[in-house]
Amino acid sequence: MKSIAIVILNWNGKELLEKFLPFVVKYSPEAAIYVADNASADDSVDFLKEYYPDITLIRNDKNYGYAGGYNKALKEVKEDIYVLLNSDVEVTEGWLSPIVSLFEKDNQTAIIQPKILDYYKHDYFEYAGAAGGFIDKYGFPYCRGRIFNTIEKDNGQYSDSKIFWASGACFFIRKEVYWELGGFDEDFFAHQEEIDLCWRAFNSNYTIRFCAESVIYHVGGATLKNSSSHKTFLNFRNSLWMLLKNLPAKQLFPVLFIRLALDGVASMQFAVKGQFSHSFAVLKAHVYFYLKLFYFLNKRLPNQYKNYYKNRSIVVRYFVLNGKIFGSNFNNSL
Repeated sequence: MKSIAIVILNWNGKELLEKFLPFVVKYSPEAAIYVADNASADDSVDFLKEYYPDITLIRNDKNYGYAGGYNKALKEVKEDIYVLLNSDVEVTEGWLSPIVSLFEKDNQTAIIQPKILDYYKHDYFEYAGAAGGFIDKYGFPYCRGRIFNTIEKDNGQYSDSKIFWASGACFFIRKEVYWELGGFDEDFFAHQEEIDLCWRAFNSNYTIRFCAESVIYHVGGATLKNSSSHKTFLNFRNSLWMLLKNLPAKQLFPVLFIRLALDGVASMQFAVKGQFSHSFAVLKAHVYFYLKLFYFLNKRLPNQYKNYYKNRSIVVRYFVLNGKIFGSNFNNSL
């Protein structure tokens, strides 16, 4: 059986550790548990040393964000399968075994995501991952069970299947694949780095899967609130960088041109609503995109040729055609 490491990245999250770490300890007897601390200024480290001395504590010397924090910490983790788990997640009994079974059945399966439900509404999917993610032609992410802000009730409608990206809220990956792909892109700092890593895995002919039998409950937004304009900046900037890195060559500039135009529309919509900090955040993201254009072009790999989308525009489907629910007729077989 593959050895498993649960690695929780923490930054000033003592209250979350107090609340959710007991579930991880209780329901993960087959796994080694690590907490990687991104130089917290609260009492997180003292709390862990006092109440969880058997948990391995990895201390980063500063806050490297999600991407850099995990890259630094995972160098000290020896187990075969990494489970990158947010600190605001409640795990459930038996959550690990069905995912480990999927890994053992197929060597090409490199990344797996469990079913992610809302901590506050257990019968609904949670925004960050739901039942597995996809992107449209222009890089807009969406999930089975969550398209933009429409979130479905979980009626068991989504079973095990291939997906395009797995949520960073609970991200299972083979150790050897993680390092073969170079880990997370640290330039992203936080947000969409898991989609970028999954895209690179997809281009390298690895499979990403959703496992319906494994269930977790995610609070969401505990570290950076959805209302944060900085989060808006990171999402728009990192999405553009991801496209620049991973798009097939023939689609690179046509797709980017349209995406930049769509972002301009989004910026104007924020301004019309009086959300000027978010409008400025989109424009700032574009500035960073142009400043790093050639830098990210040099990150492109030679095997970027595979078709990565099944729906041309989730924006048109959702806002124009009123396609709010993923549904059985939603063409996303990978």
